[in-house]
Amino acid sequence: MKRLLSIVALLGLTGLGVNLSAQQTPSTPQAGSAPQQQQTDATSPQQSARSFEGKIAKSGDQLVLNESSTQTAYKLDDQQKAKQFEGKNVKVMATMDASTNTLHVVDITPSESK
Repeated sequence: MKRLLSIVALLGLTGLGVNLSAQQTPSTPQAGSAPQQQQTDATSPQQSARSFEGKIAKSGDQLVLNESSTQTAYKLDDQQKAKQFEGKNVKVMATMDASTNTLHVVDITPSESK
């Protein structure tokens, strides 16, 4: 009888080990899901991009957008696109990272307002 209980207990622990490993297996895809989240985040800006209008100006060694309506200066993540509009009024299509006050530029075009 003790031998039978030992075998049952051993099988139960083995089964538990399988269950534990099965529970750990999903954690691997969760770690792998981070790139999927980044892909989602990368596509989200295109869906939620909005228009900002103002003047491109130098702030230190970086170009920023001084938005005219809110009197706020936003950092621009695409300095190359912004460089050709330095000192000019523009319309920037971008998403904003509020934590860093940075605009993730989709497009910059000359503004029609003066």
